[in-house]
Amino acid sequence: MTDTGAASAAVPELQLNNGVTIPQLGFGVFQIPPEETRVAVGQALEAGYRHIDTAAAYRNESGVGAALAESGLSRDDVFITTKLRNGEQGSPRAAFEASRKALGVERIDLYLIHWPVPSQGLFTQAWAELEALYAEGMVRAIGVSNFLPDHLDELLGGAAVVPAVNQIELHPSFQQGGLAQKCRSHGIAVQAYSPLGQGRDLVSGVLAEIAQAHGATPAQVVLAWHLGTGNIVIPKTVTPARMAENLAAAKIRLSDAELELISGLETGGRIGADPAVAAFTQM
Repeated sequence: MTDTGAASAAVPELQLNNGVTIPQLGFGVFQIPPEETRVAVGQALEAGYRHIDTAAAYRNESGVGAALAESGLSRDDVFITTKLRNGEQGSPRAAFEASRKALGVERIDLYLIHWPVPSQGLFTQAWAELEALYAEGMVRAIGVSNFLPDHLDELLGGAAVVPAVNQIELHPSFQQGGLAQKCRSHGIAVQAYSPLGQGRDLVSGVLAEIAQAHGATPAQVVLAWHLGTGNIVIPKTVTPARMAENLAAAKIRLSDAELELISGLETGGRIGADPAVAAFTQM
């Protein structure tokens, strides 16, 4: 692997509430076909990414593991996140072991409950098992994904460990400001998926003007906005040139006024499923 130290060094790291650090800009593999994941992740690692986000539901953990094994990088140099499928909330330890085997690693860096699925009534039970895995040193940090304020309240009411992360849909037109503020008030880091609004947010004239001022693309400006507002962000692409472009966003510093202009693009339009009612098993 060629030297990508400069690229990876440009990415800031955030310290989670248990002291573990996470690269603030990572590479997501949602909707990358399993047979393409090994190549895409290998290219991302080559570009300088040191944080890879996958999930059991994506069915491509083995591709992530293969790319990591082939990269020549030390295991300690790459932060790996995966997630518990909804249909396995009743058996999280077995699900965790399956993910660990697919990834080919001894320890996972961050393990998340993928969705609360409140209709199942299992996420607090699942969280207790994640706490046990954490206590045993099997995972460096545990967290949740798609948890709304009432789900967090229920979880925190009986939790021994406060989640390190809540991974949520978050982009300029859908910022979930109240939820993000609640997370941060409890020391829970906010991680943004669909960070570019699946491309829908990139047509704004505001972004075009800011991008021109920085000699950047609108996508880079949005990623810089995420970084500047404290979000962890995991854009996805299978194009090497776009991988490099996204990674270079870490070098862009937006002014407070520019951050505020982008924050003004809120419309309240969710793209993905509503966690209040989502009940798919992912199996």
